[in-house]
Amino acid sequence: MVNLKKYNDVFKLFVIFLTLLIVVSCGKQNYNITKIEGKRIPITEKENQVAQIENFIKPYREHINNDLDSILAYCPTTLDKSGQWQSTIGNLMADVSLIRGNLVFEAREKKKIDICLLNSGGIRSILPKGNITARNAFEIMPFENSMVVIALKGEQINEMVDFLIADKKSHPLSGITFTIDKSNKSKNVLVQGKPIQKETIYYVGTNDYLSDGGDNMNFFKKGIQKFDLDYKLRNILIDYFKQVDTIPVIKDIRITVE
Repeated sequence: MVNLKKYNDVFKLFVIFLTLLIVVSCGKQNYNITKIEGKRIPITEKENQVAQIENFIKPYREHINNDLDSILAYCPTTLDKSGQWQSTIGNLMADVSLIRGNLVFEAREKKKIDICLLNSGGIRSILPKGNITARNAFEIMPFENSMVVIALKGEQINEMVDFLIADKKSHPLSGITFTIDKSNKSKNVLVQGKPIQKETIYYVGTNDYLSDGGDNMNFFKKGIQKFDLDYKLRNILIDYFKQVDTIPVIKDIRITVE
């Protein structure tokens, strides 16, 4: 009869020897990445669909698509982010957020939002000419950002203006105007049409990402009070689209350059 114990012991020793040999051999070789290849697989790929799963999901998908594609308003021209200091879609976003944010803020806190500042990078699509749906709002604002209000002193509002001048981007801005002089400094800073006061408290609407200093907007971290409106920016857009028949093209000047 074969001695199975002896056979197993020999086999184990052989495996250990072979493993050590591979490790030592690999350790003596240098490997370099010479090529990286990738393949784009669309999420609509149907090759490996399971009929039972597809049949279960189909009615839910159709219901969601019907909601997303229902016409809410009409846009007379394409709104986008083009423009150095402000943009048509940025003006709309800031104005709408200030107006609809105030509906919540005034009812809850009995205070008014003075300024709205969002980030240009957070706008991820155009608002095209033609019929506008909830799907457009999801394309413009695909993130789950909510609106918050930060109480800032006039000193921090001046820091905000300095940031905007240095950043040179068309960040959505509403409720404040100013002029950039020839020395690249601000003057005639007005909040709701009134000269800024250093010790006055101003309520600034923004999103939860920026309120924590995102995009280097560190002046928000100096706020003396923070209010979470629990109102997603995407829903602000959708509610506004439902409210109006035709979306306005807002071109008033908010930042003037001498």
